[in-house]
This record gives sequence, structure tokens and C-alpha cells, in this order.
Amino acid sequence: MTDKEMVAVTGIGILCPIGVTVAEVAESLKTLQSGIRRIEAPPLQRAYPAGVVDLETDPFFSRLDAVYLDRCQQLAALAGRNALADAGLERLDALGARAGLYYGNVNGGSSRAQADYRQLLCNGQQATNPFSIIAIMHNGGAAYLSIRHGIAGPVHTHGSACAASGAAIGEAARAIRDGHIDIALAGGAEAPLSAAILGGFEGMRALAPMDAVDVAQSCKPFSSVRSGLVLGEGAAFLVLESATHARRRGVRCLAWLQGYGIASDCHHMAVPHATGQEAALRQALSDAGLEPSQVDYLNAHATGTRGGDVVEASAIRSVFGAGSASVPVSSTKALHGHLLGAASAMESVVALLAITEGILPATAFLDQPDPACALNHLTNKSLHGHAINRAMSLSCGFGGTNVALVFSRYPEEPNRSANASGT
Repeated sequence: MTDKEMVAVTGIGILCPIGVTVAEVAESLKTLQSGIRRIEAPPLQRAYPAGVVDLETDPFFSRLDAVYLDRCQQLAALAGRNALADAGLERLDALGARAGLYYGNVNGGSSRAQADYRQLLCNGQQATNPFSIIAIMHNGGAAYLSIRHGIAGPVHTHGSACAASGAAIGEAARAIRDGHIDIALAGGAEAPLSAAILGGFEGMRALAPMDAVDVAQSCKPFSSVRSGLVLGEGAAFLVLESATHARRRGVRCLAWLQGYGIASDCHHMAVPHATGQEAALRQALSDAGLEPSQVDYLNAHATGTRGGDVVEASAIRSVFGAGSASVPVSSTKALHGHLLGAASAMESVVALLAITEGILPATAFLDQPDPACALNHLTNKSLHGHAINRAMSLSCGFGGTNVALVFSRYPEEPNRSANASGT
């Protein structure tokens, strides 16, 4: 087992509410610039706070391509392309089956689906246009990226709710580490800002209202005055390569993906339980060969819901302990909202930027931490100039799937034998 390949991160691509480049996202994390704003979603009659990507995507696609692509797939296509370009790549045809694509998504092309279903069910139309099914399918982003960039190996779409893109990244790393492939494009995308999705979350009573003073401050994870989650759109992808392949190409490694844990609560369809979250965290640490005290930053899933944040804080305390000596924790959803299937990939990028930029990003708008969510919170002001050697991300999805990922600084090389336990 000691001959397993190490997994390098060699490229990042991101389009999200706090930036459409890696540099913009890093700057927003440093300054706590929120990407949450007021939107309307007819025919719903109230306005919502939402994390919106400040980019019109249609001009990047030909009319022929556009008929197959909802905004969700367009975001995926652009973020995936940018990740490959960041790694010095465009097409992977030459690698054949040794190149893979791992994708996380929950809602597919929800805007296109909503428009087509309205035509069918409300307006009497008897059939959709011939490209509709392709435009709304959950694996559409992965399929387009595979075709566009010549990725001929395994192409998987993961749908495990808010842990989907984390599972995609983790499973891609496993495939590389175990020698099945040499390189993977891994991440996720979501464009849920349609009436159908917002109305569904409204029905669950999960959505935060707009903040009475500043809509940008509507999402308040871990706060005693938190009132629910804020949905956001976006896409994030990583290029993962075996250390051998990256060195053969002569490219720089941004960080190592050192550990991966995935575990189920097996408890309830919509109510989280700390045991599954604890298990995912412990698995990832074991997989990385690390003790909790060796982690310098944890990006929490914390969405701002009354129950979810308390359960997660309990899980984190059980693994890392409590007080100022435990791991610094923040939830950046306060800035970008909840990207659902893309959330884990988005927050993996935050963990990577903590390492590469020396940032400890704070939980914005956390003026009054809830005592029931007691942790070593990073509050209201991000810290700069820190040597962050290892950072984690935790994501927890409806249905009880939880994913934890550990990233470590390059050129520090993890103990190769640490991977022997697997997860």
C-alpha cells in the first residue's frame, strides 16, 4: 500500500458569487465582500436574498451549443475550462482512458426545466423542444466538459445533495491514488435560483428572509440571530493529478489532496446527526495520517439553519475539542450562500486559498455567536499572512451523506504510508 500515488492539485477554476476568477475570490475572502443580493423569481411573489454570479454566460457559447445547455451547465463548462487552463491544459485526448471527470450536481438545469414544464402543464403545449431533456439532465455539465475537452476515461456524476461535489473530488482522488487514472477534472455546479427550487426550500421553511438593514448580510452561520440558509449559484473545479504525472509535465502543484472521508448519518432524510459528520472528519484525518491538532483551518458546512449549525458544531467539537486551542473554524456561506451540489467544491477552493494565500477567512456578520455553536470561531475579520499548512472542508447533505477533505501545503510531502488505511 505504500506505493499509492500522491494526489496533487494543479489547477483551479471558479465562478461564484464572490468572484469569477481565483484572484477575485481570494480578495473577497480577505475583505469579506459579500456576493448576496436581492432577486425576484416570478411567479413567486416575494423577493429573496441569493448569491448571484456576476457574469452573463450566454455570450461564451455558440447558438448550437446553447440549445443543449442551461445556465448550470454553462457555469460548469466555464469553470472546468478555467481549471484546465490554470493547469496548462486544454484537451486530454492523448491520455485516453487515463483521464477522468468527476462532477457533483443536485438540480440539473432547473431554469430550463421550469420553463418547459410551464409550457407543457400550463400552456397546453404537447411536447418540449427536442433539446430539452439534454439541457436539464443532471450529468449535462459533465457530458459537455468531457466532449469539449476530450476526456475519454471515467465520467461520473455524483448527486449526494450538498456533499455531491466533495464526493466527486474525493472519488477522483481515490481513482488517481489507486492508479486507475493519472488525471481528473473534479468539481460541481449549480444554478438553483429559479422559482421551482426557491419555492421548494420555502416550503421547507429553510430560507432566510432578507436582512432588514443590508441584504448582503442575510446569511449568518453560527449566529444566535441566524434565520436560515441563502441559496447561491456557481461552479468550481480542481485539476487533480498523480504526483508522477504532474512532475512529468513539469507543472507547479498548488497543494496536495491528502485525505478524504465519506460517511452517512443513516438517521433521517432531512435532519442531520453528528455521528455521520464526526465519522467523515475522522476518516479524512486517518486517511491523511494526521492528528486533529495538525489541522490549521476548517471550513464548516454551516448553512445558517437553526438546527443544522448546532449539530455540526457538536461534531466538530467531538473531533477537534473546544476553546481557543482547537482548530479555527469559519463558514464562508455568509458571503456566497449555499451552492448545493457545488458547495463542497466551492469550499474546497476556499480551503486551498487558505493555504496558498495565507488567509484565515472569517465567518462574516458573526457578531453574536450562538453559545450552542461554541467553536474557535474566526469572526468578522479575516486574518492574513498566516502559514496555513493543512486545511479541511466539511460538507453535509440531505439524506445524511457527509464528506470531509484535507488539503496540505506544497512542497511538503505527506507520509506516503499514511494512505494505507484507506477510507
